[in-house]
Amino acid sequence: MPFEKSISPGDAMYHYDPRTALEELQEDALLPHPVHLRDMILHIKLHPQEAQVLNQEFQDYLTRFGEIQRVARGILEKLVTGNPKSA
Repeated sequence: MPFEKSISPGDAMYHYDPRTALEELQEDALLPHPVHLRDMILHIKLHPQEAQVLNQEFQDYLTRFGEIQRVARGILEKLVTGNPKSA
């Protein structure tokens, strides 16, 4: 889990700030958790058609995020049962 700086009152929480999430994605290849992405979407005023398209894209993101989590879990479970290489 990455280090999170303390947040003082009035500061935007990182997972509610799309700019910060985008910077993290570009710098560290971190994908925002679907709950945080949903919250970012809910905090922006959108026209009905934009909201519908964005919701469809979010549903696709949510599906793929879950798929990637399952793949990563399987890889990690295999790695946990392995023996580390000796130096």
